[in-house]
Amino acid sequence: MRSNRLAILKFITVITTCFTLLVITLGAYTRLVDAGLGCPDWPTCYGHLWGPEGSFEVKEANSNFPLAPVDLAKTWPEMTHRYLAASLGLFCLIIFALSWSVHHYKHSKLLKHASLLICLVILQGMFGMWTVTLKLWPQVVTLHLLGGFLTFSLLLLFYLRLSPVKLIPANKKLKTLAAFCLALTLCQVALGGWVSSNYAALACLQLPLCSMSGLSSNDFIQGFNLFQQIGPNYLGGQLDATSRVAIHASHRLGAVLVLITITALATSLARKGCIREAIVLFALLSVQILLGMANIYFHLPLYNAVAHNLGGAILVGFLIYLNYRLSSNFRAYTGSPKKDC
Repeated sequence: MRSNRLAILKFITVITTCFTLLVITLGAYTRLVDAGLGCPDWPTCYGHLWGPEGSFEVKEANSNFPLAPVDLAKTWPEMTHRYLAASLGLFCLIIFALSWSVHHYKHSKLLKHASLLICLVILQGMFGMWTVTLKLWPQVVTLHLLGGFLTFSLLLLFYLRLSPVKLIPANKKLKTLAAFCLALTLCQVALGGWVSSNYAALACLQLPLCSMSGLSSNDFIQGFNLFQQIGPNYLGGQLDATSRVAIHASHRLGAVLVLITITALATSLARKGCIREAIVLFALLSVQILLGMANIYFHLPLYNAVAHNLGGAILVGFLIYLNYRLSSNFRAYTGSPKKDC
């Protein structure tokens, strides 16, 4: 009976992990079409469960929210994202309930992992609320983006711990390199979120380098001022042009560091005979770099920018998968892992 529940738990976890990628993708779309404040109130939309419909409801909504007139092209992505995020929370509750049902000394860490996941999802819901109530404050928007990536990461790790996987025998140097690549990529994701939340994606249009000759240290200080006051509305951003260039240039430099370190990791994996893993890792990295360059060259086309966000999540996920296989401290809850590529 317990094995059947574990199988169901594994299946639900797969569905939820993939669903999280959908939520992340729609969140990126919502942000990129400037629909983060498509509904100025929370959790309803102009006081409605979906949004105002019909001329009377629209007129009433405009009267109640004179500083945020109704734009139906922006209400639907915002509310769709909210409902999908709420559905993700329900999926995570199901995972928690199933983890409780199989709770046993052999699977004691399952419940702890599921509990951490629930806490993160609740925090994500609060960040979603603050994104609206604090009018797209960059700190909150960036943390909300990071929270989505961390939710996906926890779900993926949860699935891996339910599944027997082949471990990659590795020395401390390779394990450290893989962990560093993951940490650096997550920092790059956070930096990308900061670029997006401060509307700095097109602050520099030169390729391949971004001119920093006119920048001063004060531009970087202002660009990365995490204690900036909450403005009346951050839609469109409030930083000056040079501060946005500083943010943008930092993201590009981060991309170079990620390129160097992940290339080193892929090369090390190939030398150990893990050719397939090395090829997939370098391919994901290459696609991500090309998508980033296309964002600049084609002036941030919507679906390319959305794909850049999704690609970042997949790259993080694959790095988690590699770190899991490289770590001798992790063991699957079911089955016996084999040491091989």
